Amino acid sequence: MHVISIHDDLDRKHVWPEPPARIVSLVPSDTYSLLRLGAGDRLVGRTRYCFEPQGEVDRIEIVGGTKDADVDRIIALEPDVVIANQEENNRHDIARIESAGVRVFVSFPRRVAEGVSHLARLARLLGADANTHSPERTLIAEIYRIHREAEASRSQEPPLRAFVPIWMDPLMTANGETFLSDALDLAGAQNVFADRPRRYPLAADIGLAKALSPERVGDRDTRYPRVTLDEIVARAPEIVLLPDEPHPFTAADAEVFRALAIPAAKHGQIVFCNGKDLMWYGARAVEGIARLRALVDAARRAQRSNGANGANGAGGANGAE
Repeated sequence: MHVISIHDDLDRKHVWPEPPARIVSLVPSDTYSLLRLGAGDRLVGRTRYCFEPQGEVDRIEIVGGTKDADVDRIIALEPDVVIANQEENNRHDIARIESAGVRVFVSFPRRVAEGVSHLARLARLLGADANTHSPERTLIAEIYRIHREAEASRSQEPPLRAFVPIWMDPLMTANGETFLSDALDLAGAQNVFADRPRRYPLAADIGLAKALSPERVGDRDTRYPRVTLDEIVARAPEIVLLPDEPHPFTAADAEVFRALAIPAAKHGQIVFCNGKDLMWYGARAVEGIARLRALVDAARRAQRSNGANGANGAGGANGAE
């Protein structure tokens, strides 16, 4: 008998007498990780947003969305475990599933390293052995390689200042206590709003009222502030990354940022990107962070090239005089 014992991110101990044979995933990034770990024959349910890896998810039944799960159908599938996320999924749905006697494993990675640890937990959940050539060991080793490369890069050059909006109306971003911000850091960029908390009430968040004290804010989420265009100008980002989720940024949105007096606009670095590269933890981070780094490196080269061209132009003018 292969007993599985793991703690989730709510610090709850879960024990299975054997590796779960029937799994429902309510988290798109976890669905991706589970399939990359070879659990395709065990996944019996997924959300409508679990569409990657493309082609591999097609046979898995859809059980609603991340915020509106079909709880009755999930219970009817009789899963050994439901994989959920504290931020992405509806707490009421989780409570209903658990009240029916179905075990729910809740995660909440806020750093890339925590996503790696969660990937290792999923591997243990599947009963992975210590085979050095196993899929989970290969994935984890690859993510650690990304960490080492990021550290080496940071020692050679300063990070590029980056702004990433996550919503346009109202204009919102993420601060340093998020997976998104940590992914930027590993890609060679620095979140310009890393130190900016969400203020309450809304008027205070955009500078029109006095903010509530930390005691009055309580346990409300302060990681996703609303910001103004003036704040963006003041923080002078060198690259603006416009993800395609959760808000699908458009060409019209990009023009708003191109009109700002910021280095990113000056050097043509208002760039569209894949939102999953910024927000999906676990196995997806391997390819996601590599793509983010390529965008950051391209922006750094463009900045240097524009600077060199400006210097050459100035030198030429002086010589002509």
